[in-house]
Amino acid sequence: MSSLYDLLDAARERAERSLRQVYAGGATVASRQARVEREVSAGEQARRLAQLNAVERGLCFGRIDHASGPSVYIGRIGLRDEHHESVLIDWRAPAARPFYVATATDPGGLVRRRHLHLKDRRVVGIDDEVFDLDGMSEGDRRSLVGEAALLAALRRGRTGRMGDVVATIQTEQDRVIRSSLQGALVVQGGPGTGKTVAALHRAAYLLYTHRDTLERRGVLVVGPNAMFLRYIGQVLPALGETQVVMTTVGEMFPGVRAVAEDAPAAAMVKGDPRMSEVVAGAVRERQRVPDGELVVELDGLRLRVPHETCARLRERARAVRLPHNMARKLYVTEILKELARAEARALEESLHIEELEVDDPELTEPLDLEGDLDDLDIELASRRLWEEPEVRRAVDGLWPELTPQRLVSELLASPRTLAAVAPPGLAWRELVRPVDAPWTVGDVPLLDEAAELLGEDDSARRVAARLAGEEQAERELYAREVLTSTGVAEQGVFERADVLADRHADDGAGLTTADRRRPTARGRTGT
Repeated sequence: MSSLYDLLDAARERAERSLRQVYAGGATVASRQARVEREVSAGEQARRLAQLNAVERGLCFGRIDHASGPSVYIGRIGLRDEHHESVLIDWRAPAARPFYVATATDPGGLVRRRHLHLKDRRVVGIDDEVFDLDGMSEGDRRSLVGEAALLAALRRGRTGRMGDVVATIQTEQDRVIRSSLQGALVVQGGPGTGKTVAALHRAAYLLYTHRDTLERRGVLVVGPNAMFLRYIGQVLPALGETQVVMTTVGEMFPGVRAVAEDAPAAAMVKGDPRMSEVVAGAVRERQRVPDGELVVELDGLRLRVPHETCARLRERARAVRLPHNMARKLYVTEILKELARAEARALEESLHIEELEVDDPELTEPLDLEGDLDDLDIELASRRLWEEPEVRRAVDGLWPELTPQRLVSELLASPRTLAAVAPPGLAWRELVRPVDAPWTVGDVPLLDEAAELLGEDDSARRVAARLAGEEQAERELYAREVLTSTGVAEQGVFERADVLADRHADDGAGLTTADRRRPTARGRTGT
């Protein structure tokens, strides 16, 4: 066993040396591409180092002896010797599968399965399972020791953390673990039947088999509570996987960390599928029309938009079938146009030209300010009106911009709204609570549903991206002028102006899903 740990130490030393070399060469890196390549290489070496450190405990846990051919050692990761020959097989590799699926009735060509128990790099126990005693040599028969590995595992007491279960996976569990990636896989069973074991090992197996795909998409393990996550927390790293995000249901919504539990009656209502209808109804309820005319007092004028017009604009915005906050942009644009026309009408009324007693017939002709408005006039008037607080308040009262937190908290605090949007038979009264009540775990699915229905108006983000592009163009223009005026360009030091412009604006290498999650695990924002 010491030879395997020597290989592990050598691999760890190589990873550390490579990591030091990558960062030691950072000062000489000039181009953006080189900096990105440096960060990618550093990230790979750091992940490899984390993996090698995580498998220190119980590096090798098994050996299979074939009827023909060499014995194969099974471990948490794969290791090769200086001749690039495999000396330790990763438990997820196809060559390791006989370790899990061999049975007395179907040994699959094995004569023995040996389970190794390690402590501090020392073998402290061996359990042999013999499938073909006659196929073993006399020396091997004399060396048989231990008891069946499963019985040994059952005799070990619980420690508050999930143990080294990778060595005792059974045939049925292995079939679940190695199922194909496509589709949803549901595993059912009573307490203690190994569902969690199979799920965690399946995550590690899929990452090993489909790493390129899953490292981009991410692997999320959701547990019922923090205690459960602590219980299983070391299983995946011990299996050779560190790029996995673990969270509870209460932490799945960005910006919310719910730990409180609902009363049983409220939890039952929140778990009812019809709650999606309640959330959708709450969104529609916030898309309102005034009881009569929409009236906005502005600089001594009364801007009036008829009730029928407001209703028509609401239905038009709903008809585009966009999320609430994205459809709001269309609604605001149209209602501002109507307010611009209403302002023109109000100005006409305020002048009272027909009542003026003048002799000039041109001044006594009725004005048609609304009819004189063209598209540009309406657009400019709409922009000006949107800067008025009175206009914003009026529009927000009809179609407000909402966050999931605001929608759900105000919904649960309003018996009137709950009664209006709840389907028949749903015990909505169990949900009523103060608007500032702490979030519960049962609120998280409601917030997630609200986020889907509300969406996010990304207009500001698109404007920011456009401005950033313009700033980059200005930086490149300045850099080009610097290169020309200083004569550096003629010396060939920098081939392109954008290299100089980006020299101090590098975003670095892309991060894995788990890397992005870790710095903000207790304070996420956004959706």
